[in-house]
Amino acid sequence: MPPTTHSAPSPVIAGLLLAAGGGRRLGGRPKALLPYRGRPLVENAVRVLREAGCGPVHVVLGAAAAEVRERADLSGCVVVDNPDWAQGMGSSLRVGLASLAGTGAGAALVSLVDQPGIGPAAVARVREAYRSPASLVAAAYGGERGHPVLFGADRWADIAATATGDKGARVHLTDHADELTLVECGDIAEAFDIDTPPDLARLA
Repeated sequence: MPPTTHSAPSPVIAGLLLAAGGGRRLGGRPKALLPYRGRPLVENAVRVLREAGCGPVHVVLGAAAAEVRERADLSGCVVVDNPDWAQGMGSSLRVGLASLAGTGAGAALVSLVDQPGIGPAAVARVREAYRSPASLVAAAYGGERGHPVLFGADRWADIAATATGDKGARVHLTDHADELTLVECGDIAEAFDIDTPPDLARLA
């Protein structure tokens, strides 16, 4: 009989959705609850991560967290509250990475709730660029770095230490630019944000 071969198990790539924003420029409408295809926008972002092969999916809530939990179907997700969400994206990234400690994930694939133009195909492209717990990968649009971003587990501590205000992981990405793999996604996704009232038309 031929010897049995055991393929290496697929790495665990967790999805980390940052959905804490209060929508200040939208008149204080929490971004997670913006209507999209008849459901809260946060549900779309979770679906995209799952369809791209990410799991487990951790969701960081902040503004109107109790209302989001009540109105959105986040079943199967690990939902984490960020009480300091108003301090900016950095605090949500720290909370999210902390929630992944001990899960055995080799990387966190970080996406933003307010980018519905980025679908599963683009997220899967970034996910497939994972090579090791030291991986650092970002989607690119016309060669410009954007989201989603993949952080190998070996990088989480440094990212958490430098994620302040609205910078998110920008400090780490800048300091390690020579280690960053850019994955062009401009042919399959649009990286717009829902930030201002005119942007709401993109949800229609």
